Amino acid sequence: MAEILGVGVTHSPSIIMPDELKNYSLTRALRDNDRIPAERKDPASWPEAMRAEWGDDEGYTSAKIQRQKLVDGFRKVRAEIDAFNPDVVLVWGDDQYENFKEDIIPAFCILAYDEFECQPMVGRDGGQRPNVWDEPADKIFRYKGHEGSRYLAGALLEDGFDIAYSYKPLHQPGLGHAFLNTLLYLDYDRKGFDYPVIPFSVNCYGSSIIRNRGGAITQTVNGVEMPMDPPGPSPKRCMELGAATARAFQASPWRVALIASSSWSHAFLTPKNWWLYPDVESDLARFEELKAGNYEAWRGITNSQIEDAGQQEMLNWMCLAGAMSELDRKPEIIEFLQTYIFNSSKCLAVMKP
Repeated sequence: MAEILGVGVTHSPSIIMPDELKNYSLTRALRDNDRIPAERKDPASWPEAMRAEWGDDEGYTSAKIQRQKLVDGFRKVRAEIDAFNPDVVLVWGDDQYENFKEDIIPAFCILAYDEFECQPMVGRDGGQRPNVWDEPADKIFRYKGHEGSRYLAGALLEDGFDIAYSYKPLHQPGLGHAFLNTLLYLDYDRKGFDYPVIPFSVNCYGSSIIRNRGGAITQTVNGVEMPMDPPGPSPKRCMELGAATARAFQASPWRVALIASSSWSHAFLTPKNWWLYPDVESDLARFEELKAGNYEAWRGITNSQIEDAGQQEMLNWMCLAGAMSELDRKPEIIEFLQTYIFNSSKCLAVMKP
């Protein structure tokens, strides 16, 4: 029977951007989000913990502390992956209007490419993207695909999942940021990442995927907000899919690392907090359940609860939770960072055989 390693990480873009630029999510919201009332932009109206994190340098000190903890955490996760020495690494990640757009939005899609060629340091304007590695925009990162992608698609179809799969990109050359950032961070020290990869796309953004077009603000046409899209898959279905994935790979000849990549509640998805800070209370509740290995507590969470808390991306973690529940595997928490000013709470964990 094949061995499986479980891993949970974040793909937060903040790890790429140099801290001294102070291009933090809260900074951008205060500057650009006109829907936030002026009185809410006043730090005096913020929770005490948020003011403390913001400090007297607009979050710069806190950003450096968060980076060090995340970098140390990713180094520990990479060491666990290297020690496990997988034949293939599967990453559950969300697509934010990158590869999938108006022509098709699959609930789940296995990207069964032969190779992934990516240029992550190209900015949205096509120019140089500032990054902590000082890597040029024309640097190409290549990752290998794996035959297990086709095997998994077949196994899931036989197990009752109407899974989508693709052999080439649709709109996004290479990989979307949920997958690419994960691989970049697992190779933060740039020693190379040679493990074959299976990106497994989950429609986490559901009712906001076309409506927001990958942005933090709902799109409008002639001053009218675009209608809500259909929801994404439920936490229960994601857990069922994760369990089926674990069963499929248990019957395979490969050692597999199953990785869920996402932050948790996002400020820009939490209008009840005026898009300023995430749902820290809900994140803490989910963390206590995870720490206790109580994956089943997540099965009953509804899509409306997920959207209210701004935890859409946690559907990636729901897939991992389903797999680990199937394997009766308990988590080892490497890091949990709760934040008010850096858009989202972040968790790093491993579930070892």
